[in-house]
Amino acid sequence: MGRRYDPERRQRIIDAAIRLVGREGIAGLSHRSVAAEADVPLGSTTYHFKTLDELLVAALRQSSEAYAKAVSARGLLRGPDADVAGELAALLGEWLLGRRQGVELEYELYLAALRRPVLRPVAGEWCGGLIDLLREHTDTATARGLSALMDGICLQVLLAGDTYDEAYAQEMFGRLLARPAAARG
Repeated sequence: MGRRYDPERRQRIIDAAIRLVGREGIAGLSHRSVAAEADVPLGSTTYHFKTLDELLVAALRQSSEAYAKAVSARGLLRGPDADVAGELAALLGEWLLGRRQGVELEYELYLAALRRPVLRPVAGEWCGGLIDLLREHTDTATARGLSALMDGICLQVLLAGDTYDEAYAQEMFGRLLARPAAARG
């Protein structure tokens, strides 16, 4: 019997890994669990992804690309007169109030890079894209600070169960943006 042509199989495996990590965390990820979730033979997962780290890289990259598309679709920070603080605060609100489970998944994959060095370049791409967008409106140091503040607010809401406060987020982004250029160094 010949091999069945299935051009979507690799993508189904990535999607299955993302669902599993979202439901059970990275600890619940194995080639066997992904194969069952994707409804593919076990050998298909190891054919497309020799290691779980390779699969995690693909999952993180797909999550990162989805994040970039969401930012782009929203039209975030278009034009020189963009309300950077207001738009960032609104974006965080959309993420945390509208798709919290997706944000939890993205952070789980993002933070996995702490223990899995192979994920670090992809995690860096995730941050880098936002910083590049923010640099169109401020200097590099402030853009990095805004990105870090976004991460901090997200993690506080996700981990501590805090309620997202858009007015607070907007005020904090505004404070960072209002620092004199000399203080930004």
